[in-house]
Amino acid sequence: MNVNIQTVHFDADEKLVELVSRKVLKFNTFHDRITKVDVFLKLDNIVHNIKDKIVEIKVHVPRHEFFVKTSSKSFEESFDAAFESIINQIKRKKEKLAA
Repeated sequence: MNVNIQTVHFDADEKLVELVSRKVLKFNTFHDRITKVDVFLKLDNIVHNIKDKIVEIKVHVPRHEFFVKTSSKSFEESFDAAFESIINQIKRKKEKLAA
C-alpha cells in the first residue's frame, strides 16, 4: 500500500504526520486490496483568523475509489471523522460485493 500525505498552506509537525500514518495503516484491516492512500491536510479561510482544518482522504482499490472530505477546528478531529467515514464506505462496498 502506497501512502501519500500532503500538506497545503502549512508545514505539518512530526506528531501529526505520525498520527495520520499510523491510522492509515489500519485501512488494511478493512480491505486487503488497497493500492494507494492519499491524505491531504489543508488550512482553509486563510484570510480570517479562525482557520478550518480540512482533511481529504482518497483510498484507491482496483476498479474503485473512496473519497471523503471533512473539516473542523483541529486536524486530529477532522482526520478521525474522515477516517470513520471512509471505513464505513469501504464496509458498505464490501457488503454489496458479498451479497
